[in-house]
Amino acid sequence: MKARVAQAIDRSLIQRGRWVCSQHRAPVEAAPAVIAVAMHCMHIVGPVWHPAGEVAASIMRLSPILATVPAMPAPAPLRRHLRLPGVVLVLAVAALVAAGCGSSDEAGSDAAPGAIDVVATTTQMGDVVREIGGDHVAVHQILQPNTDPHEYEPRPDDVKRTAGAKVVFESGDNLDEWMGDVVSQSGSDADVVDVGATVPDRLPGETSGEEASRYDPHWWHDPANVEAAIGTVEGALAKADPANAKAYAANAAHYLARVQALDAGIKACFAAVPPGDLKLVTDHDAFGYFAKRYGLDVVGAVIPSQTTKAQPSAKELTELARTIKAERVKAVFPESSVNPKLAQAIARTTGARADLELYGDTLGPEGSAGDTYLRMEQANADAMVTGFTGGQRHCTIPGI
Repeated sequence: MKARVAQAIDRSLIQRGRWVCSQHRAPVEAAPAVIAVAMHCMHIVGPVWHPAGEVAASIMRLSPILATVPAMPAPAPLRRHLRLPGVVLVLAVAALVAAGCGSSDEAGSDAAPGAIDVVATTTQMGDVVREIGGDHVAVHQILQPNTDPHEYEPRPDDVKRTAGAKVVFESGDNLDEWMGDVVSQSGSDADVVDVGATVPDRLPGETSGEEASRYDPHWWHDPANVEAAIGTVEGALAKADPANAKAYAANAAHYLARVQALDAGIKACFAAVPPGDLKLVTDHDAFGYFAKRYGLDVVGAVIPSQTTKAQPSAKELTELARTIKAERVKAVFPESSVNPKLAQAIARTTGARADLELYGDTLGPEGSAGDTYLRMEQANADAMVTGFTGGQRHCTIPGI
């Protein structure tokens, strides 16, 4: 019985520890430390599990961080063996979170009083919604900069914020498939908008695996798709908040003009590069739309998949290195949200450079070259042009 109780405790605490560390952008490896403090804040005396009510309550009063971690019933096996049907586990880990797990910046907006609450799943989606919503919307952006959407586990705060939202904007195509569970658990009656389903230019998705989808989910790398997404977001916001429909329309028109300028600028940058040098090798297959839009030749990817969850085989890496040498590829481009070690190893093997980072699945942190959608795509174009030309040319687009 003790073994079964211990296993139940471990499963529960590990899951909660992962959630807390995920919320504060800490590595999952920090979860054991979270668990240790959680165990310290609980009293396990013989066969009885006592929530440390006074301790937990005191810490919760001191730290608003724990307001995002809801009370959680003990797992069924634990309740059964301890005969305590009402037992609640409280992770009293505020001090550890503040000191060890770090903090997570809320990617919201400078919303005015009376602004409507909306949720956006990805960094790109959040940026587009903020541009169109302006100070009339308060955006809870679920994914933070440099967070891999393929590996993300929703946080308790995501459920809480979704419960009060009027609109939920999803990127779609299984990239943020976890959002369905968040909406369901929140009980929200928000209007859920699958923005990816409304864009015009689609490429085939993965045919197998847990992230299989009809279409490639990285649709935003074609600015023509973002132009369509602008209309979708504007319409959804105007429906939810008719009183500010004119403001949303004006913001959308202004942002549309900037996206069109971005598109024209990137085309001009690549037009100055010899066609035979437009050979792209990235960390994973996230740039199909970008390559199609601007006439790039996708030679290969370190992870030959549209999801970073896939793992390349030794054979695939050997074949990629051989192709890079044969095609005389000058640069292998790591991505900001993917461990660069494999890309760097391939580059060393082939003589290519691997010091030019791309923003594939996520925007960069505030102040980085890719902290907005417009700046992200200009930064991608600049890195590619620099790599394709051996540093002889760059890509700068005025006004971006």
